[in-house]
Amino acid sequence: MSEPLPRQIIRELPDVLISQIAAGEVVERPASVVRELVDNAIDAGARQITLRLLGGGIRLISLEDDGCGIPADELPVALKRHATSKIVSLQDLESVATMGFRGEALAAINSVSEMSLLSRIEGAYSAFVLDGQTGEVKPAARATGTTVEVKELFFSTPARRHFLKSENTELAHCIEAVRRHALVRPEVSFAIWHEGKIVAQWRSHPGEAGWNQRLADVLGEEFLASSVNIDFRSGPVHVRGRAGTPDAARARADQQFAYVNGRFVRDKVITHGARSAYEDVLHGHRQPVYVLYLQMDPTRVDVNVHPTKIEVRFRESREVHQAMRHAIESALAVPRAQLLTATPAPIQPSTLTPTQNTWAQRGMAFGADRLHEDPARAMADLKALWRPPPQAEESPAGFSSQKLQLNSVPEVASQDAHEWPLGRAIAQLQGVYILAENTQGLVVVDMHAAHERIVYERLKQQFDTTQISSQPLLIPASFSATPQEIATAESCAEVLMQLGLEVSPLSAKTLAVRAVPTSLAQGDCVELARSVLAELAQHDAATVVQRAQNEILATMACHGAVRANRKLSLDEMNALLRQMEATERSDQCNHGRPTWRQVGMRELDALFLRGR
Repeated sequence: MSEPLPRQIIRELPDVLISQIAAGEVVERPASVVRELVDNAIDAGARQITLRLLGGGIRLISLEDDGCGIPADELPVALKRHATSKIVSLQDLESVATMGFRGEALAAINSVSEMSLLSRIEGAYSAFVLDGQTGEVKPAARATGTTVEVKELFFSTPARRHFLKSENTELAHCIEAVRRHALVRPEVSFAIWHEGKIVAQWRSHPGEAGWNQRLADVLGEEFLASSVNIDFRSGPVHVRGRAGTPDAARARADQQFAYVNGRFVRDKVITHGARSAYEDVLHGHRQPVYVLYLQMDPTRVDVNVHPTKIEVRFRESREVHQAMRHAIESALAVPRAQLLTATPAPIQPSTLTPTQNTWAQRGMAFGADRLHEDPARAMADLKALWRPPPQAEESPAGFSSQKLQLNSVPEVASQDAHEWPLGRAIAQLQGVYILAENTQGLVVVDMHAAHERIVYERLKQQFDTTQISSQPLLIPASFSATPQEIATAESCAEVLMQLGLEVSPLSAKTLAVRAVPTSLAQGDCVELARSVLAELAQHDAATVVQRAQNEILATMACHGAVRANRKLSLDEMNALLRQMEATERSDQCNHGRPTWRQVGMRELDALFLRGR
């Protein structure tokens, strides 16, 4: 983290600057007070923050920090509206680098509570305390830093206090407000006390190594184990953090944390960019988990949008969306199988035994050397997979027909487990699962799901620039359209043709669907056109085209993958494992299901009570 900025003088803002600030009431509940006070402590350079609560924060909120403090003569000014040390001009407002900047929080809190402000600057002979009700300032005892006490929140507005939830609910919101700060500032220690008992504590972890430790402290070791690291730059946007694997997805979006220049935000551009990165591996209503930090020039993001400062506006939202999507996509593309071995040895034909070399070559049969084949040959490969094997035991495309018997395996068994993350195949179970042995224990692979992903990824590369074929309708389907739908149909006519759709205006209020994708000819063409037009109006056209193509290719891959009950030789099974290790996103099939699972030796020993 960068060093805190030097402390500035608290002064009242000029009227011309006040008129440009998105002002408004910032105190909604105790958690709002906590958020604002922690913001101020962070801006003051605090490295240790302690929060004490009574009654879930309704009866007392006391926040102590070891920041730079406030001089005695500035204490009364700090409680005035639009008095702040963070900005002094319109130029400062357009490039805010601090958490707070409006100068409203303390005044708003003081107006609905009994508030006191105790502070001491370094070198002062004494601390000073300000009574928010009387304005009296008098000496007091305290080390360098600031303590803000807020008692009886909303005592002067009983109607607002009536709408607060239970003490436990308000406490949970206060803890969440601090937790959001803790996730982005590992160098700061936080402690939360409630009714005299500590309820949460996160010790400081300075340095780069502190990031992962803080994530583990706040979100648990499980999050680290089921997430991948992200460090991605795209133009002026730098994205770092961790994104959860598809297996770690949750029913609710309660573990999605996004930060812009250290500020926790909820933004549709960021949320959609992150969700779109999971489209190919996470289907249905499951929600991904992630903690992502965006760093960019403060002048490219406007934080002066909403009184709570939780919403932002980007100068170029497309660059942020693309950076988010590509950052997560590239991290998830690496198969987790590659992480099973600490130092995976590269497969070189010259260093392998004849049997190993055969497996490696067959495993790459659908690899890089075939990515440039024409679509016709690719479909021929798929058709070969669709039909059942003939009596001569013809193998599926990409596999060798040569059999490898169990009694020929021991001569390479000692090397396979160390050479390949997914190990060597040892059997096929019920014609559905492949069982393999690696250094960690047993690997169970869903044969169809794994091959489905392999075929899908290959098709995506082969058909990247191919237009989706369309089928003209004998009778065009017309429907009443909104002005936005008509405008989108006219401006995106070329994109619609790429999708296999032909939609043209019939009148000022009517559109006609004249052609649809061949594979969707039996569906509801009007509903299809409406949904595509809505997507095009809301999101980037290139994203919509890619998503539509991927859905069609996913269907083709599902039909093209080896089916259940297809008997494979050990040679064929090992070829499939090698393909999985070399294929992006091979941990999930096209429908979001896992393709393989690792069963460690500890789990196997526990099943048989070994070691007890």
